[in-house]
Amino acid sequence: MHLPVGSAVTLDDPRLTVARRDLIRRRPYLQLVYEDWYALITSHLPTGEGPVLELGSGGGFFETVCPRVLTSDVMRLPSVDVVLDARALPFAAGSLRSIVGTNVLHHVPDIELFLTEAVRVLKPGGRLIFIEPWVTGLSRVVYRHFHHEPFEPGLGWDVVGTGPLTGANGALPWIVFERDRRLFEDRFPQLRIRDIRPLMPLSYLLCGGIGRAWNLPGILFRICRRLERPFDEAGIFAGIVVEAI
Repeated sequence: MHLPVGSAVTLDDPRLTVARRDLIRRRPYLQLVYEDWYALITSHLPTGEGPVLELGSGGGFFETVCPRVLTSDVMRLPSVDVVLDARALPFAAGSLRSIVGTNVLHHVPDIELFLTEAVRVLKPGGRLIFIEPWVTGLSRVVYRHFHHEPFEPGLGWDVVGTGPLTGANGALPWIVFERDRRLFEDRFPQLRIRDIRPLMPLSYLLCGGIGRAWNLPGILFRICRRLERPFDEAGIFAGIVVEAI
């Protein structure tokens, strides 16, 4: 099924997620954006035994770069192994090597409950590795004026709305891991922030993102990414790595 992004389906319709997954693979530039994110995630995966769980897998293709990953989503989709709620993970204590995802944490309705679950299911040395929207001077303008999701750095640890995709606060990862870092450390002494790396101040914007997904050549992404790396601190995303102690 091929649905044009922006067609008459809601964001919470599983068919749109399926269409977006197909779109990403048909847009060379956008596919390289995701491959760049996936490379960052895989570079931080700890060695050892235990499965890697990906949250919000439906729209991406992480399983092609991490073949043994357990894919999941809150919606029933043909590309995922498990339908689950991040606030109640169906795994035994100390059983997972990592939990990863792209653009998913800022949709979790109760991120504190998810983090409690993460503490339970991660092995010692296991990691949370996510690519998420981030708060910078540039991103405040981009997300507030050119993006459909709520972006509210002044709110608490919750999201606006209730749908799996329409419920969101793009600023939530920054709120938890940067603005309220001391509170996070007090509430979750079993978790340690290892790395937060802002990235992509320009390259994602250049292709119009998933909402427009202009059909640009992949070589343009490689050139843009090389030029923008010195300015990644102004990026509109961040790679977040948190380790279970």
